[in-house]
Amino acid sequence: MVKIGNIELGSFPLLLAPMEDVSDPPFRAVCKANGADLMYTEFISSEGLIRDAAKSVQKLDIFEYERPIGIQLFGSSIETMAACAEIATKAGPNLIDINYGCPVKQVACKGAGAALLQDIPKMVSMTKAVVDATHLPVTVKTRLGWDDSTKNIEEVAERLQDIGIQALTIHGRTRVQMYKGAADWELISKVKNNPRIKIPIFGNGDIDSPEKAKEYRDRYEVDGIMIGRASIGYPWIFNEIKHYLVTGEHLAPPTLQQRLQVCLDHLDFSIRWKGNHGGIVEMRRHYANYFRGMDHFKPFRTRLVTTYEFEEIKEILNEISAHYAGEPLPA
Repeated sequence: MVKIGNIELGSFPLLLAPMEDVSDPPFRAVCKANGADLMYTEFISSEGLIRDAAKSVQKLDIFEYERPIGIQLFGSSIETMAACAEIATKAGPNLIDINYGCPVKQVACKGAGAALLQDIPKMVSMTKAVVDATHLPVTVKTRLGWDDSTKNIEEVAERLQDIGIQALTIHGRTRVQMYKGAADWELISKVKNNPRIKIPIFGNGDIDSPEKAKEYRDRYEVDGIMIGRASIGYPWIFNEIKHYLVTGEHLAPPTLQQRLQVCLDHLDFSIRWKGNHGGIVEMRRHYANYFRGMDHFKPFRTRLVTTYEFEEIKEILNEISAHYAGEPLPA
């Protein structure tokens, strides 16, 4: 049984990655319904939360059915991160996660996210301040290092464990790599198999199929896997991986009707959470993924991303159902 503090996650948990502008409550709802064991909010700016910025505050929204769930924070100020950990704790998550992995310029160039991989003493001090500011378990998500010459994740893992984090997720790339090239799971495995490391180690990067999940579990011996981009428009990946790990067999891929229904459920929740206009606009990023691989889909997608009317979107989805009825969808 893998545990973070007193949170039991099963024998090999599958985590949903915290993805900016993706991992909101509507998206988390469809992933939870399809097998995600632990989920995180989108990362929340500590500076925005201190300023009471509406976008940051809204990201604190969590729901009972999502549990266990973590709130992820990022920032460059130790004092501000500690204060935000107190604010986030009051929102009632199961744990607090710190982002030391985001590679984008808007974050890293302001001294937050992956930038802390260049200043390990500050990373340690910031983490200790967050641990001291909450009674909840604190976890960390980070990368192998800043670049190929500074892959310091083994030191990072030991030092963060020593000051109290209770799990570590490692994305198998450096900050300089961004999301390019293959993720290096060998170094993740070295952290996991370090005899000093007692906390759960989760691997992240390039998991996009049940076969790869099993291969990486068996080869690298991590405690669980975090899945990000492969789940966008395909939340079924969690249950498909679970089924394959137990049986060695594939679940049947979702039917067209299942894709349409989950897409509609996602849209409905998005509207209820963000309002008609915001919910419809936010959903536009997901249509191409829900219907990936369908021949001649572009005209339908164009209509879906240009209308502002919920009833019109429902009608387009009905047309998609009628147009593709009986056609097998790609796995």
